Amino acid sequence: MQNRTRSQWPAPGRFDSGGECMSFDDPAVRLGQAIDIDPVRLERLLWALVALSLLGDVVTTFVGLHLGLAESNPVARSAISGYGLAGMLGLKAFAVGLGLACRPLLPCTYRAVVPAGLALPWTLATCNNLVLISTVV
Repeated sequence: MQNRTRSQWPAPGRFDSGGECMSFDDPAVRLGQAIDIDPVRLERLLWALVALSLLGDVVTTFVGLHLGLAESNPVARSAISGYGLAGMLGLKAFAVGLGLACRPLLPCTYRAVVPAGLALPWTLATCNNLVLISTVV
């Protein structure tokens, strides 16, 4: 192990090993053309996915409950047992409202994180519900 002086270490906040540009020119690792999409369009597409995943989660949840399955989320279970569909929709509206309230706090280029953060768990829940429903039917 060699000893380095303080001046030989990268500057704080740097993640590369030196001052030169990092590059990799091997064409074998090229995965294809990058999709050129602006942040506004990406966010719109993700909000559409939020709407679809929300609908999918609500529908598959109630189909599963009708078939005798149980809701695993204790908050949703409580809302559904107390208020039915209105309780479930209220929870979803609260989540979307919270996301919309926090959205302006982010720079424009990162605002797509909000619908992505809503759509991902609801899409996974919809897929999980579909798998569970398929085991019962």
